[in-house]
Amino acid sequence: MYALWDADVPALHSSDLRAALAATGATRLQVNTDDEPVARAMRIPAGPDPIAAVVSVWVPSLDVAPVVTSALAALAGAVAGWEVEERRPIDPPESWDGSRLDGLANIAVLRRPAELAVEEWRHAWLVDHTPVAIATQATFGYLQNVVVAPVTDLPPGVAPVAALVEELFPTAGITDIHAFYGSGGDAAELDDRITRLMTSVARFGADRDLDLVPTSRYLYTW
Repeated sequence: MYALWDADVPALHSSDLRAALAATGATRLQVNTDDEPVARAMRIPAGPDPIAAVVSVWVPSLDVAPVVTSALAALAGAVAGWEVEERRPIDPPESWDGSRLDGLANIAVLRRPAELAVEEWRHAWLVDHTPVAIATQATFGYLQNVVVAPVTDLPPGVAPVAALVEELFPTAGITDIHAFYGSGGDAAELDDRITRLMTSVARFGADRDLDLVPTSRYLYTW
């Protein structure tokens, strides 16, 4: 998975990029971009510059990572990439034809706070937090990508990343907080859900040093 800053978004959807990736033996491409359909959604940059796109590439071997990195770096002002282990607590509907998913795909770039050991942090996130996140939000897709190792250096000013989470929400959730949380217009239920979620998030440090990137989701295969 790669985070791209100052990305050439149209080029990420080009047949030229797909051909270059296919030449490495890659079989699938996921492009998440902060584009016009999600322009009104909330975004949180951890640094001075927001992430413009997150790109996932399925490769046969990490030996081709430098070639993949080079292809993506040519389309962005800066890029950072990681080998990840994917978990899918909620499998989303997927069409691998390049069409836009009808919904909001929020990607949270997580960083482990120094006071938590790796296993303690992962347990608090993957075991304790996951059911809370599912119970308190109107997600119809939920994917957790645990960073195994970096495949690039980090751009200046970007802190190390521990995981990338993708949560899919109804399109109405872009502007309607009740649609986002699934609270059905009930103010008390909304307050309860937000409180439970934020309390859980704080336990593993995802209430700080977080990039939250609202995106449109596009899937390609060949």
